[in-house]
Amino acid sequence: MKHSRIWQTLIAAVVICGMLLGSVWAAESATKEECVQKCKEAAALFQDKGMDEAVKQINNPKGPFVWKDSYVFCVDLASVSNIAHPFNQTSLGMSLLMIKDANGKMFYSEFVKTAKEQGEGWVTYMWPKPGESAPSTKMAYILQVPDTQYAMVAGTYE
Repeated sequence: MKHSRIWQTLIAAVVICGMLLGSVWAAESATKEECVQKCKEAAALFQDKGMDEAVKQINNPKGPFVWKDSYVFCVDLASVSNIAHPFNQTSLGMSLLMIKDANGKMFYSEFVKTAKEQGEGWVTYMWPKPGESAPSTKMAYILQVPDTQYAMVAGTYE
């Protein structure tokens, strides 16, 4: 009986902690302003320290380009492939031109178009939030690194 009560208390404590952490995580959504700022910081690093150092830092899931529920990744605009991504390194170097969102939108194609035509801008597409299967509206900021074929991308959900 005594052990049962201890286990019940421990389980309740774990559930409460999980609920609190979940609500904190949910409240910690990246802002559009943060996405712009982080992309600018990544582009500056790329220009100041070179591609190798930028790729190393962007690929680090505990690095400076991962915050709240967002992160920066780097796209090669010529090959339409990721060259750096903190959570999907299996996609590095693979063509992503034909990747579609839940509505059939080829959003990597939109990333390239936005970067090449405007230098920077926003692309909206449908993508599941981490840990979810249903798609949500995601807004990605794209910033072409000046005088290169690369762009930094970071997004947030509506």
